[in-house]
Amino acid sequence: MIADTHSLPHPHSARLVAENRPDAILHAGDIGDLEVLERFRQIAPLFAIRGNIDVRGPDLPDELHIDLVDETDQNLLRILLLHIAVAGPRLRADAARMARTCGARVVVCGHSHVPFIGQDRDLMIFNPGSAGPRRFHLPIVFGMMTLQANKLSAWHVDCETGDRWLPPGMA
Repeated sequence: MIADTHSLPHPHSARLVAENRPDAILHAGDIGDLEVLERFRQIAPLFAIRGNIDVRGPDLPDELHIDLVDETDQNLLRILLLHIAVAGPRLRADAARMARTCGARVVVCGHSHVPFIGQDRDLMIFNPGSAGPRRFHLPIVFGMMTLQANKLSAWHVDCETGDRWLPPGMA
């Protein structure tokens, strides 16, 4: 999962995403130049939404519901992909309502550039951070998520080192 590339994804981001061999890539908006999507589309199927800077993406939706299914097409997990969904560590009321209405268990969002994995009542929140130009002191990262044996795992990858990224004080 990537977000907030702002036309300039980190030079290592596509290679590092490819090395993680994703089944799909989700871009949570603020893409910038739509050519950015083509680089990631060459790696895996791509799902992207419009962010607040994406005026050049009129065909991009504002939200997507993405279902992870097993080999029998049984729905294992629904993800709601939005650009703006949090206020600090909590979901905004409109995003939470939207997630519950569509049956999502996970909300993936961007906008803040702050990498974040959290829980708001029954919903997991995942902000992959920004894989674009550095903003303030924030890291340049993308997110990974796996679902194995009904266990969901999520983490961040540092675009500069390729290592798992943890917040300061958590390493």
